[in-house]
Amino acid sequence: MSLIITDECINCDVCEPECPNEAIYQGEEIYEIDPDKCTECVGHYDEPQCQQVCPVDCIPLDPNNEETKEQLIEKYEKLTGESFAG
Repeated sequence: MSLIITDECINCDVCEPECPNEAIYQGEEIYEIDPDKCTECVGHYDEPQCQQVCPVDCIPLDPNNEETKEQLIEKYEKLTGESFAG
């Protein structure tokens, strides 16, 4: 699954710079996550960095974008051009 930012977002700006895939961006009202770029930090970190720094815990898994770990690895490899070493 990719992650999603809920409307509890307070636009604190801490999640965006933590995303290694540049999947987080400022939307019309709150930050948003591009599901085509979100790998839940697979290939980069053990845990999603945006979730780790979010002070209001508003970044859950997106139930409308279910992906297996294999799919996330494939997306990581496509986005970075690197082989998954994990």
